Amino acid sequence: MALTKYNYNSFDVTPVASKAMGFNSGANGLTTVTEGDMVLIKTVTASSDSTLDFLDGTSDVVFDSTYPIYVFKFINIHPATDRAHFTFQADTGTNTSYNQTITSTFFVAYHDEGDTNANVVYDANYDQAQGTSFQHLGKEVGSDNDQGCSGSLTIYQPSSSTFAKHFIATTQVYVAPTSGTDFSQQMFCAGYFNTTTALTRVQFKMSSGNIDAGQIKLYGIKDS
Repeated sequence: MALTKYNYNSFDVTPVASKAMGFNSGANGLTTVTEGDMVLIKTVTASSDSTLDFLDGTSDVVFDSTYPIYVFKFINIHPATDRAHFTFQADTGTNTSYNQTITSTFFVAYHDEGDTNANVVYDANYDQAQGTSFQHLGKEVGSDNDQGCSGSLTIYQPSSSTFAKHFIATTQVYVAPTSGTDFSQQMFCAGYFNTTTALTRVQFKMSSGNIDAGQIKLYGIKDS
């Protein structure tokens, strides 16, 4: 059977910015389609990095009024140092101190591999009350080859000049205890940056040592 080749000029499709090609039942079978409500902005891959940074306007990062909600997905974050804590902070304008004031909550649901230890507890060691430290997302992350943590962090309207900046995070951590069997721990963190100044940057790091491997993906959620 012979193949038929078409000249691209024979297709009656008008290019539209920020749209992709799709198929329909029309004469030429093609149309333009819009992207979804969740837009991938940037993927950062760790390779023995002390920090992973997202700065609005740098390296294709968007973190401004373009989207009302931003979601960070962290995937198989593997620490170089055993039992290090995975943390984050944010800052405003050109500031790089990463010491914004945070009030937060932190609780954990855990279960060990030996099926001998399970509970849900509030952990006051990892929350903040008008603190300026890096906020914990995952504690005591194991550094064995098969260990690490994954999860998500959502920040709401970081560019608002009226409201404080709310955030919610959920993290699953493969924990290496000092003794006994390993744990699965799901950690829940929520709070707010107590500032009405627009946030422009977010930084992730371990409490000690480097982020040996893993990815963080930044998404923007479109307004309805």
